Formats: sequence, structure tokens, C-alpha cells
Amino acid sequence: MLQWPAEGFFRWQQLDSYMDHDSFPVELISWKKSYHLAKKLSELIRTSGYQPEIVIAIGRGGYVPARVVCDYLLIDRLTSIKIEHWGVAAEIKDQAIIRYPLAIDIRDYKVLVIDDVTDTGETLQACTGYLEEFKPGEIRTGVLQHKISSSFTPDYFADLVRQWHWIVYPWAIFEDMTGFCEKILTRDAISPKKIINSLESRFGITIDEIMLDEILQVLVEMGRVIKENGCYRTS
Repeated sequence: MLQWPAEGFFRWQQLDSYMDHDSFPVELISWKKSYHLAKKLSELIRTSGYQPEIVIAIGRGGYVPARVVCDYLLIDRLTSIKIEHWGVAAEIKDQAIIRYPLAIDIRDYKVLVIDDVTDTGETLQACTGYLEEFKPGEIRTGVLQHKISSSFTPDYFADLVRQWHWIVYPWAIFEDMTGFCEKILTRDAISPKKIINSLESRFGITIDEIMLDEILQVLVEMGRVIKENGCYRTS
């Protein structure tokens, strides 16, 4: 289980400067908790009386939550769009970009957009603005976790995150942990033990040796990391 250190109260106006730091708190969300949050989100939508005719998942984080929501709301119309704003391990891009657009007609439909989390809010802002061009009957949004750092408030959220920290969901665990390892590695070779200690001290991440070995092996195979006498450095 990952633990993150107690931090101050971060408003969204402070997020950009905070993200420039080399250290910030990280939390791992388990499959069990993710499923519980998706179920709770479904219940909130159902009890609100909203009856969406189609669910649109924001890729990639919204794929799994959207499928669970469809299951509990008994909705068989599910599609997706791909919006890129965050990279791996909390690497933010300049702006949210529609990478893979909507491929169907949603005119006059009651639409439900699902993502995993609102952080800055720019992803959902870009999404709703884009979908309005298709003239749906109504658009509502839902996420598993809503951070107060977000400038966009979704219609539904299962959990309110009051203290900013980076959240890693189980469907992105290997990718994000790889990104955090790359934040640790430099041109100076270090041992796996030092990588583990650095992940703990800088991000509050506890990673087991098996996963770390898998990550380092993949990075070496991809040519992004070099192994020297049992230690690792960037290429």
C-alpha cells in the first residue's frame, strides 16, 4: 500500500507551481476501491433521475470506470474519445488535445461523460466543449474522484479529494511507476535499493522488488536505461 506524507491545503491556483517540484505525494488506488467508487458513482447518477442514452468514456483513464457505470445503469451504448492532457507520472502537457475524435452521431442524445479524476479540470472542459458541437440533447459528467484543485466541477463524483496529491489507478500502475522510476534515474548509475529509497522519500511510494525488476528490465530493453554492474542509469 502506498502512503503519502501530510501536506498543506492546495488550491488549484497553486497547482502549477507545486507540480514543478521534484517531490509530491502519490496515492495508489486499489482495484477494490476503484470498483467501489465506480459503483457509488453509478448510484449517484441513478438516484439523480438522469437517464443517459449513451456513455462516452474519456480515454484512457475513463475506460474502466465507464464500463462499470454502464453495467450498473444497464446501458449498452458505450463509446469513447481520446483526450491528452496528462502524461505518465504527473507529466502535464501544455493543453488538452482531442487525439481520437467522436465517431458517431449523438444529436439530441442524453450523454454521460465518464473519466477517472478531475485534476486541473481542463480535460473535461475540452471534452464538453467539443461534444457540444455535435448538438446533443444534454451532457452530464461524472468521475470517480474530484479534486478541489480542478477548475471544472463534474455533475457527479464519488469522492472529493481536498488535499492535492497525484493518484495512480490500478489500470495505469505499471506505466506510472515506470514514469516515477525515470524521474529518479540520472546519468549517474544507482542501485535498485537506492531507487526504492528515492521513490519512498520523494513520492511516498513503496514498490516491491519484483515490480521494480520488471520495470527496469523493460526500460533496458527499450534502450531508455543502461544497466552497469547491477546499477542503472539513463541512456
